[in-house]
Amino acid sequence: QETPMAYNRASGLLALALALTALALVDRASRDWRVASPSAAASVRGTRVARVATCHAMGVGRRAMATGLAAGAAGILAGNRRSLAEDAAANTNLESMEALKGKGYGKSRMKFSDYVQSPTGLQYTDLRVGKGQSAADGDECVVDWSGYTIGYYGRPFEARDKAKGGDFTGDEKELFRFTLGDGKVIPGFEEAVRGMKEGGIRRFIVPVELGYPDNDMKKKGPKPTTFSGKRALGFVLENQGMIDKTLLFDVELIKIKPAK
Repeated sequence: QETPMAYNRASGLLALALALTALALVDRASRDWRVASPSAAASVRGTRVARVATCHAMGVGRRAMATGLAAGAAGILAGNRRSLAEDAAANTNLESMEALKGKGYGKSRMKFSDYVQSPTGLQYTDLRVGKGQSAADGDECVVDWSGYTIGYYGRPFEARDKAKGGDFTGDEKELFRFTLGDGKVIPGFEEAVRGMKEGGIRRFIVPVELGYPDNDMKKKGPKPTTFSGKRALGFVLENQGMIDKTLLFDVELIKIKPAK
């Protein structure tokens, strides 16, 4: 992908160099002709054909110079336009990080070949396929879920089934309930649950653009139910440095209450 861009730039620079060389030679010839000795000048004036030919050559040289300058500038601009287009395409494959915004480089976005890739950027796989009806907009969904900061050491911020480890207190937790399509949970969570069947378990990876708006877990659910979970997730979301905010969720759809 870099070869056409490099070729355009190299061609443009070469044309500019040749044009500037031609300009220098034409100007030097012009100066030498004007300051020639009286005898040389008389000789040139006496040879009208040579004088006309010299002037014509200077005119051709200047026109060639102008053409070269134009071609050089066009080549460089074409290379730059291609570079900007390639940079824009490349940026779509990079994780969004505050410290690297607008720099054109960074961490490549995680992609897993065994996951379903949705047009929005969500990736998911079914660990267990449920039975019965599928969740649709307007349905109330009752789920159990776990969450991990997969882009930053894979730290858990919510545990499914029950609390795991000393950082998560309590033996049980309330199930999470929400109405699908009402916009109260993050877009990636809604998209992943939509179409699941009761009893199914789905694992999905949420890029930052489908996650918590403005990196604020207070604006939309689901929210961690423990202090340790809130601290783990908040550290990643609120960090303004080079931290990948990609999240991984496991969701078990316990029950669907159809919309009335």
